[in-house]
Amino acid sequence: MPESLAWFPDNLSLPESALPLLISTTLLILGVIALRVVIAGVIRRNVASSELRGRLLVNSRNALVLLAVFGLVFIWGEQLRSLALSIVAIAVAFVVATKELILCVSGSILKGGAGSFSIGDRIQVKDFRGDVIDQTLLTTTLLEVGPGKASHQRTGRMIVLPNALFVSEPVTNESFTDHWDFHVFTVPFKREDNWPAAREALLNAANHHCEPYLDTARKYMSKVGTARGLEVPSVDPRVTIQAPAAGEIHLTVRLPTRTGQRSYIEQAILSEVFLNNDFSAKKAEPETSKPTKE
Repeated sequence: MPESLAWFPDNLSLPESALPLLISTTLLILGVIALRVVIAGVIRRNVASSELRGRLLVNSRNALVLLAVFGLVFIWGEQLRSLALSIVAIAVAFVVATKELILCVSGSILKGGAGSFSIGDRIQVKDFRGDVIDQTLLTTTLLEVGPGKASHQRTGRMIVLPNALFVSEPVTNESFTDHWDFHVFTVPFKREDNWPAAREALLNAANHHCEPYLDTARKYMSKVGTARGLEVPSVDPRVTIQAPAAGEIHLTVRLPTRTGQRSYIEQAILSEVFLNNDFSAKKAEPETSKPTKE
């Protein structure tokens, strides 16, 4: 053996099962080429019209290419099935390993297509609530607002949510409009308290604090309703009564407010009402017994 081929592996050979397939493939290709030459020669000798001759040559070539493809599939069918199974197994393993990442990307596409929220909106997903400060393909970052659903103060904590949540969980967007929002808060009372007076005091305080911008908010909400094809909601402050349990009365206050001032106006109204009034039930003082004359 020449020294230049001394490094060549001695056992380098094709599998025995592949040799008949290669021979069959070679014979198929040679047969198709020979058939192509024969058919092309027959067409050129016997067809006088150049247009028809060109069309027949193209059609015969395409038919032979199709025949060659079917022949190769027939010859290599078993190996192709094995290869397809391997590809499917790899694809399944890849999907299982990256399922969460795929869900995150899907959630990002879903929230982007639906326009669920944008930077600066206040949203709630499951038990997570806050202002959106960043969005990426995989995550959404919130500045937490709390504690609880009724509070409107930032806690100083940052929440990073995987976008997979938006595929299976509903999103509550508290920033329906860009400049004005409706704010709702509830004040609980006992049944024996003077809640009618509290209701009147809350309504007066709400009207007092909303009066400077009520006309502007009314025009803006009218414009939003017309643009979105919705019935224009009333922006006038209102106080409704609820009885969630026996012995309890809840007064629910709804009023328009500027975006970002929910907590401020709520605290202003509550401070004005409760610093100047006492709605608790007054217990009757026991009567002192008068001395009897003997």
